[in-house]
Amino acid sequence: MSKTRSAVFFTICILLVIGLFAMNIVMGSTSISVGEIMTILAGKAEGTSASIILNIRLPRAVAALVLGGALALSGYLLQTFFANPIVGPYVLGISSGAKLCVALMMIFVLSRGKHIGLALMIVSAFAGSLIVMAFVLAISVKIKSMGILVVCGIMIGYICSAITDFVVTFADDSNIVNLHNWSLGSLSGIGWKEIRVFTVVILLCLIISLSIIKPMNAYRLGENYARNAGVNIRMLRVVLILVSSLLAACVTAFAGPISFVGIAVPHLVRSSLKTDRAGIVIPASFIGGSIVTLLSDAIARSVFAPTEVSISSVTALLLVPVVIYVMMKRKKDR
Repeated sequence: MSKTRSAVFFTICILLVIGLFAMNIVMGSTSISVGEIMTILAGKAEGTSASIILNIRLPRAVAALVLGGALALSGYLLQTFFANPIVGPYVLGISSGAKLCVALMMIFVLSRGKHIGLALMIVSAFAGSLIVMAFVLAISVKIKSMGILVVCGIMIGYICSAITDFVVTFADDSNIVNLHNWSLGSLSGIGWKEIRVFTVVILLCLIISLSIIKPMNAYRLGENYARNAGVNIRMLRVVLILVSSLLAACVTAFAGPISFVGIAVPHLVRSSLKTDRAGIVIPASFIGGSIVTLLSDAIARSVFAPTEVSISSVTALLLVPVVIYVMMKRKKDR
């Protein structure tokens, strides 16, 4: 029964990904027919329409697919680490820390008339996410209550976001002022060069995550069980921290902070599949994150077109009810 449920779930998810991906390519302020889009994708057309499809809509759809999956996977790894379903990179302030470091690095480099490289953006975001994670871990040593830990993470996130807003607001350079849209969360402006870079990093993180499935399954059953099963607890924790932080950093570096995907999607996946086995939930969370982000981006750029709202506003509206439900369910179970 479990295998049947999983097969049905993955089939539906794959169909949703294909449908939403196609919808994101077709939708836009410029009307382009499906037939013309097929001709463009086949490489048999040029001109303005081809440029819109190949250089704007298609890379944006690919970015939503990959970055959304990365964010959901990061959330699942953090939830495994803390053994709690209400944590995620956005809630714990990790995304905000990454955003702050990227903004500061951009301002430092751009104010000197230089160009910031993609590798430097990822490194800056990774450093910011690790700094915040270190704060959260230091607090978790002193405070055992997960509720208080989450609140502390939210407060750290607010501090980082406030500093970022101050920095962006009072920046003089026109290129720096344009960081405002990015700081709210947006997939606009992502090109093939950026996609090649973050896809390699995220694929590596996905492979590492799949390679630690057995230790993660043992860790879910308790530290003592995992230790008796031969799992190196300290090494597993380090890997979970580094991989989840790097995934969140990649998303934030190129799309800004995208809220609640990391916390809500893994829970939706577990509830749908009725399992928490890492070998199933990891790929399911990745696909689920892709679906939510593709849908949210389509809504963000089409509902109020030609005005585009931040993708975080859409994900918050869609996923905050899920987070509230998770919290209420946990309290009821207790």
